[in-house]
Amino acid sequence: MLLVHPPVTKPSEPPAGLARLSGALSSHGIVHHILDANLEGLLAIISGPTSKSDTWTKRAVRDQARSLDVLRTWHGYTDISRYKTAVANLHRLLQTCGSPEISHLTLADYGDRHLSPLRSADLLKIAEHPEKSPFYPYFKDRLTSLIEQSGTAFVGFSLNYLSQALSTFAMIGFVKKVFPEITVVLGGSLITSWVRRAAWRNQFDGLVDHVIGGPGEGPLLALAGEKTGLSASYSPSYKLFPLENYLAPGMILPYSSSSGCYWGKCRFCPERAEGNTYSQIPPLKAADEIRMLTTRMRPVLVHLTDNAVSPAFMESLCRTPPGVPWYGFTRITRHLTDPDFCMALKQSGCVMLKLGLESGNQRVLDSMQKGSSLEWSSAALKSLKGAGIGTYVYLLFGTPWETVAEARETLNFAVRHAPYIDFLNVAIFNLPVNSPEALKVEVRSFYDGDLSLCTDFIHPQGWDRRQVRHFLDKEFKKQPAVQAIVRNHPPAFGSNHAPFFLMKGDESCYV
Repeated sequence: MLLVHPPVTKPSEPPAGLARLSGALSSHGIVHHILDANLEGLLAIISGPTSKSDTWTKRAVRDQARSLDVLRTWHGYTDISRYKTAVANLHRLLQTCGSPEISHLTLADYGDRHLSPLRSADLLKIAEHPEKSPFYPYFKDRLTSLIEQSGTAFVGFSLNYLSQALSTFAMIGFVKKVFPEITVVLGGSLITSWVRRAAWRNQFDGLVDHVIGGPGEGPLLALAGEKTGLSASYSPSYKLFPLENYLAPGMILPYSSSSGCYWGKCRFCPERAEGNTYSQIPPLKAADEIRMLTTRMRPVLVHLTDNAVSPAFMESLCRTPPGVPWYGFTRITRHLTDPDFCMALKQSGCVMLKLGLESGNQRVLDSMQKGSSLEWSSAALKSLKGAGIGTYVYLLFGTPWETVAEARETLNFAVRHAPYIDFLNVAIFNLPVNSPEALKVEVRSFYDGDLSLCTDFIHPQGWDRRQVRHFLDKEFKKQPAVQAIVRNHPPAFGSNHAPFFLMKGDESCYV
């Protein structure tokens, strides 16, 4: 069995989903191979020929090795300007790879001028003509070699983001053309979202042999002839990943202790719209498992990939620290308002927390059913800063319950708390098509595609996307305190690299 992680996602760490699948297969003694085609494909283009010879491109070619070195060494995270230059040079090499079909290609995203990942007809079209993919020169040889050498009967593709969709189907199309006897399996979080849409009708029947929605361990094992219980849990395995090649100053170990969200009440959340249930590995068991993995793997950072790290899990990490720095996304709860709790988190190795603040207006938060208060948010930001834990704060504008007046309150909250915010992620609201809220507003076509997960809507207060963008560009991002925070944001990698700037290469922060 061959498991493939397609381009393009941030190439900073091994993909958590495939690591869990690899652990399940290994525990049953099933021989399999892992191909991180995302990492390999991006590096192949970066080191390949360019279609331009301007000054910038020549400099990017000359500095290619140095730019990669900046992202792979601690020294690269001591100067944000040096880091941004390195990323810009690598993006230049990706953008000038010679493929006329590319609209954009970065270390985090990929788009085509003519094909949309939201149209099943376009995905089938790239499958019919895989040579049009910018990654074709890489994967036609790599997939052929791997399949022929391994003699595999199954090739599984993990599709988690829209930025991977066109490449995934180009690779599937190639496999089906060259190896028609191969069984193709398609899973991943994006596939799960598509399958759970009311409009899903298996648009890829005839090209994809098995579509898996939800956790893939059980279905994959069943395809391999192994029977397992529904509640079976497997430790992730990273042995088959190219751990030395990722763009980070050491191994980042991704780990998830849960699926779904333990809160599950936010009115805008895709998890709720898709009806995803919450399940969690017992917190003490998860903390013990992470400690075991870090002892064996010696990563420089643990990335908790839970939708929301629960307070119980954080408490378990305080009792059983991972032994290396860690970060993850969590809800703003009363726990984080307690300076002693935050100090215990710091002592456990917590270097940064991602926080879904969303709005600086309490009425908007209540309308969202966030279950948090601005009082908690303010106290949490201050307690975390006092403990020496960085904050990566998410703000969401343009929800049905917000007007420009509430948006300005969010701006004012951010300005007042700027000393306690290290990084900002600012987004415009997208309404999930399956959300109950979609029945309460007048909706209209947003993205032209039968696979779209979001819909546009007529804002009840007239606060449309154009006005929101204008506010963000002309008012929010022009505020000096906000500008100072935004300047420190790592381009392309965002929160995946943000902790390194807080650690600043100081290995003494290891627990």
